[in-house]
Amino acid sequence: MANRPKWLGICLLAGFALAVLLQCKTQSASAREIDTRARSERFIPQKREVHKRAAAASALVSSEAASTESKPAPQPTRKPGSAKGPYYVDFRARTAASWGHAFVWFGKTSERAVEVAGLTPAGDNAAYVLGHLMWVPSETTASYGDLDPQYLTASYRVYLNEPDAKRVFAYIKKLQASSPVWNAETTNCTAFIGDIAEFMGLKVPHRWQRPEEYVNNLKAMNSGRQIIRLSER
Repeated sequence: MANRPKWLGICLLAGFALAVLLQCKTQSASAREIDTRARSERFIPQKREVHKRAAAASALVSSEAASTESKPAPQPTRKPGSAKGPYYVDFRARTAASWGHAFVWFGKTSERAVEVAGLTPAGDNAAYVLGHLMWVPSETTASYGDLDPQYLTASYRVYLNEPDAKRVFAYIKKLQASSPVWNAETTNCTAFIGDIAEFMGLKVPHRWQRPEEYVNNLKAMNSGRQIIRLSER
């Protein structure tokens, strides 16, 4: 019986220790739960803010797209008398084995087919060599390379209305029919296209130039003018 109070005290002490231990675990679990909730509450607003910004950006893009679609496309304005005619003459130069060659394309802008006029010696290289000393028979239609864009070195295109085009095209054909000979110094390719340009009322450079330089100078002397009106002459 003497040991009973001692045993009872030990039991009470053990119970008190157990209660303290359980309370600490409960507080630790509560603290972890509170910390987890706090972290969630910190991150949730950030995620919501990101989604809010993304939604705002999407709305801005949508409104700009809708605004662009609702606005009519700007219409080009034309000055009176500035419309290009449906016909053209294109003064061109290309590479060649020697100095090059100058010629013209002419036709209608809505058609792919073009006509070519130029002055070249007829025959082989011997005719070209002789043409530096005397007049040799000529050809006035398309020559090798005239239709190939990879050989092009210069171009100056001008536009005409139908009545003026008829006059210019008729003159080109007349010039072709009345140019039976070629000479490197006088009746050469640059002189040939110069006659056409002069008939159209354009200022022309002197004929003793390389074809590329001649076409570029022809364009520069006329300030790149693109519309020709023969009736204004």
